[in-house]
Formats: sequence, structure tokens, C-alpha cells
Amino acid sequence: MTATPVPRTDPASDSDTPTEAAPATDTAAAAEHTAAGAATGAGTAEAVEALLLVDLQTAFVAGDEAVPDAARVLDRGRALLARARAAGALVVHLQNDGAPGTVDEPHTPGWELHLPVQPGPRESVIRKGEDDGFDGTPLGALLDGAGVQALALCGVLSEMCVAATARTALARDFRVVLPHDAHATYDIPAAAGISERVPAALSSRAAEWALGDEVEIVPRAADVTFTAPRRGR
Repeated sequence: MTATPVPRTDPASDSDTPTEAAPATDTAAAAEHTAAGAATGAGTAEAVEALLLVDLQTAFVAGDEAVPDAARVLDRGRALLARARAAGALVVHLQNDGAPGTVDEPHTPGWELHLPVQPGPRESVIRKGEDDGFDGTPLGALLDGAGVQALALCGVLSEMCVAATARTALARDFRVVLPHDAHATYDIPAAAGISERVPAALSSRAAEWALGDEVEIVPRAADVTFTAPRRGR
């Protein structure tokens, strides 16, 4: 992940308190997902066997350089993580190794995972050096070995590591569920002669849309259910 955090236009918050509600523009946009035939998540999604938490690292979800919707994404991530563990689903925390001098440079405070890990046969951390969580990592072998056929993703950044990992999962014939309220990114800064600032929520929505009609977009993390995987895929 190489994006440079964009300065906030409103005060940053280190609080993990969830936001009261998604912006109205997000809610309306989620309902529009039918236009290209993509799944809308009108109801609870069919259970998945794995949860991928993408780059929920301190640099991106805490402090002045956190994504604008960090509190919401952390809240949804915690809820997904608790339900996945309770169901016996496979849990994978993807942790990005940034280049020297970046906010997620390995073994710096910003690189640390923000949510606690419970290492064991059903939960692990996979470090990565590229946006795509499958690229040069054991993620694919781990999912296949556990018999995972369907997975859910949450985390940051919507258009980078979340999208890249989702695309490869789809290409590897996994069923992919992406809850709209469980991923986030930064505002896109204004560019002279191109556009004004693009709010982060719109950028995240565009990232969902760009994944095409195979991904299952559900409005809420609460719509995702989990089950234990069966060995052998």
C-alpha cells in the first residue's frame, strides 16, 4: 500500500466509537448497485468460511493520519471478527510491509495490527509486500487447504489492497462478499483541471463498483454470516 494519507478536513479521532449512521450518500449508493447486475445484499448473505481483515494497521485506523471512517471500519471489523471466531471460520489478518520511511514500515508503531490476534489453527497473520494479499504469500494455499470456498473482506484501502485482494480471490473462483460499511479509504485530493476533492465515501463506493458483477456487495457487516470450512476444496 503506497497511498499517502490526505489531510483531514475535519478533526481526526482516535476513538473506536462507531459512527451513528452511514452517510445518506452511502446508503443511496448501496441501493444503486443493481444497475450493472451486481449483487446488492438485499438481506443476509449466504454464510462464508473465511474472513480477511485487510491492513487494519495503526497507521491507517488511528491518529491524525487515519482514514476518515476509521472508527466505523474498526467497529465493523471487530464485529465480523467476533462472529467469524465464534463460528469456527478461518480468520486471516493481512499486514502490509511498507517501504522504508512509510507509515507502515515494518516494526514501526504504524505497522502494528490494531485489532488483537488470537493465533491458532483458525487464525493467522500473513505479511505482504504488494496490494494483492495473494501476491507472493501463502494466502491461496491456506484458503485452499482449509477448504474455503467463500470469504468476506474488510479493511483498507478500498481501491488498493481491499480491491486487489478481492479481484484475485474472484479470479481464483472464491465467492467474495464485501460489506459496504466495513472498508474505507482517504479523500482523493483536488487536481487542477481534473476534479475537485472526491470524498472518501465516494471513492470507496467507486472501488466496489469497479469489482464488477461477481462480487457480492452487502450494505452492512451485520449481513455477513460465517460457518466453519470443510477440508479440501
